[in-house]
Amino acid sequence: MLRFLTAGESHGPALVAVVEGLPSGLPLTAGYIDRQLKRRQGGYGRGARMKIECDHVKFLSGVRGGMTLGSPLTLYIENKDWSNWSQVMSPDPEARVEEKVITRPRPGHADLTGALKYRHKDIRNVLERSSARETAARVAVGSTARRLLEELGIEITGQVLQIGGINADTGQSDPEELKKILASSQVLCADPGAERQMIEKIDQARQNGDTLGGVFEVRVHGVPAGLGSHVHWDRKIDAGLAAALMSIQSVKGVEVGMGFSGAALPGSLLQDEIFYQKDRGFYRETNRAGGIEGGMTNGEVIILRAAVKPIPTLYQPLQSVDLLDKTISRAAVERADVCAVPAACVIGEAVVAWEIARACLEKFPGDSLAELKENWSCYRTYLRQV
Repeated sequence: MLRFLTAGESHGPALVAVVEGLPSGLPLTAGYIDRQLKRRQGGYGRGARMKIECDHVKFLSGVRGGMTLGSPLTLYIENKDWSNWSQVMSPDPEARVEEKVITRPRPGHADLTGALKYRHKDIRNVLERSSARETAARVAVGSTARRLLEELGIEITGQVLQIGGINADTGQSDPEELKKILASSQVLCADPGAERQMIEKIDQARQNGDTLGGVFEVRVHGVPAGLGSHVHWDRKIDAGLAAALMSIQSVKGVEVGMGFSGAALPGSLLQDEIFYQKDRGFYRETNRAGGIEGGMTNGEVIILRAAVKPIPTLYQPLQSVDLLDKTISRAAVERADVCAVPAACVIGEAVVAWEIARACLEKFPGDSLAELKENWSCYRTYLRQV
């Protein structure tokens, strides 16, 4: 079974993740993961923290000679900013915690609810873990899954569709062409005209001490029919993918295929008609379902979208109430981004990769990459001949 656990605070010494269930024999290097970590740190509208951190992963276990061993994989990402916070965030009783106490919760953040739930008097005890800094570990974890999927010919691409109400033209669907276009985009947008308007919106929001949200899309190419299951609610692959995307900080909505817009159509215009061709098998000429039917992949491209709300930390803070003395005050201000939608898109790719890899290993179990590929190849042959 493929599973992982992350640990670490935003200003602690490091982020750590333990991955269990990767098969042996998977080629994996730190450089491969670092490229995804760098993508997460990019994007127009990011804050000053990205100028401090230069994320790099270290393998503490599970890899030898560039190959996974089949044993638990431990990933370590150092927080460069720890040197500025070591006295405040120290686990020692002598830590100077009083220097960075926060008692004014930010609307829209985990601050107040987390403090109430865990009975904290200092909101820093909440925000350090609820911070999106944690997603660096999840991108590293998702990169290991992405590497596995590449061995099976599965390709994942993400793009930003909207920032601050500016919508992009999403005409390009070929994953290789799309990646070439996105490589030069500051906001992971394939529409140059929309990108310029998005950047202008971000600049305006920065000047106003405000923040912007948006929508990103993740597509998965090369997935066969049959991942997931209809027989139990917790084995439906769309449920797992939706949960993974919703777990990303600031994501407030997820759709598969036409999603919400499809709800306004009659069934005759929404369902994807079925065709058959020898040596190709069953297929659809449309993909309004987004590659998933009945909790299972149907062989078409998986299309997922997520809505990202504006970041709740504002440099022109909203009204709040002090946690301790209950006085009305302005919310606390922490260092933050103006817009993190491009970063959220990269994180989205990572969590989707993880869920697809988990479904693959459930369908085609194997302790080694070679065994997995044998099972995978046999099933693909069956689908072409059925």
